[in-house]
This record gives sequence, C-alpha cells and structure tokens, in this order.
Amino acid sequence: MDFFSTTNILVNIPLWNSVYELSYIEAVGTIAGLLCILLASFEKTINYLFGLINVTLFGVIFFQIQLYANLLLQVFFFVANIYGWYAWSRVDNSQQTELKIRWLSLPKAMITVVISVLAIAYLTFNIDMVFGVLAAWAVDALNLFGANLQMPVLEPDAFPFWDSTMTVLSVFAMILMTRKYVENWILWVIINVISIVIFYKQGVYAMSLEYLILLGIALNGSRLWFKSAKQNGSSPLSNQ
Repeated sequence: MDFFSTTNILVNIPLWNSVYELSYIEAVGTIAGLLCILLASFEKTINYLFGLINVTLFGVIFFQIQLYANLLLQVFFFVANIYGWYAWSRVDNSQQTELKIRWLSLPKAMITVVISVLAIAYLTFNIDMVFGVLAAWAVDALNLFGANLQMPVLEPDAFPFWDSTMTVLSVFAMILMTRKYVENWILWVIINVISIVIFYKQGVYAMSLEYLILLGIALNGSRLWFKSAKQNGSSPLSNQ
C-alpha cells in the first residue's frame, strides 16, 4: 500500500531554487490524466479508463493532504467518466455509430454561457463558504466509513475568481466532453491557461509545466474536433 502514500517519493525534481518531491501516486495519476486527455482528442473511448485512474488517484492524494472539497470534485469526475464511457460506447437501435462530434446549438450555447457566468459570480463571492461546506460533507461521509477525521482548518482562497472560473468551467467541460460537443476543448484551453499562470505564481512549477503540456493537447484536440465537426456537417452556433 506504500504506492498510495504521497510520502513515497519516486524522484526529486530540481526546480529553480527548490526541489519538487514527486510521489509514485502523483506520477501515475498525472500520466493517466495526460493519456486521458490525449486519447479523448483522438476520440478514443478508452480515454475514460485513464480518466478513472486519474481521478481515483488524485482523490486519494486530496484525501491525504486534506483538500476535501477537491476530493468531492473528483467524485463528480469519476461519475462523469463512467457516464462518458457509457455514452461514447453505446449504439442506437440499428447498431450504428456512437455520438457524433458536433457544436452546441445556439440556444444550448447561450444557456451554457449564462449558467456558467452566474455560477462563477456566485462562487467567486462565496468560495470559502462553499468549499467549507463541501469539505464538511466529505469529512462526514468519510467518517461514516470509520475514517475518524477532524475538520481541517481552511485558509481563505488566494484567487477566488480564478479558482471559481476553473472549477465551474471544469464541470461544464467534462459534461460537454461526455456528449462530444466541440466546445469542451475551448473550455479546457481556457482552464489550462489559467492553471499555468496560477500554479506558476504559487511556485508549484511542476504542475504549471503539466498544464502547459495539457494546453498543447487541448489545442490539438480543438483542431481535430473542429475538423470532425465540419465533416459531420455541424457549424458553430447553428440553430440545430
């Protein structure tokens, strides 16, 4: 079980004037996450297997470092990966193809934008309270299984707006990906750009580099899905 401990270090990575201790579980979880996004960009259903590995291992990490709100977010991603795997794999009654890559219709796009803006605005002004409630739920749920945890002391969020934006857009991007809407890649690009800057400013250079790689994958995914949507006869903001 040492593999699941964040103190089981795989390698020490020199970064500027510091050393980043990369654990086995973080290394495997990160690689699984990269493979998930890369395979999704090529429309490979197996991406969801690596997605499940990624969110499971990251959930274990967040449990150990007492980021319980983020742990609950991984639970959402776990469920979304299960649904995405099902949705991408299923066939219709004629045993034909799975979901087609396409753009959101204009009404759906407008609804998505409005809900996203409202959710980001609400979370920006209430992020400490919301994450506190989520953390309390996670602690209570884990204690039901005998974890015997104490509620951690939560520090005020350093970047309320940007953290809120990343959280809300991540949820929408995951939902849109499960339905094969092109816009999911646009959201991932935005999320990755924000993450690169935030993690760099926080001095977490290894994670900043990871999201730089993810940005490249997301840009390539956008290119591939734009092309596929066009071949499928779908155009941006159509009324269909």
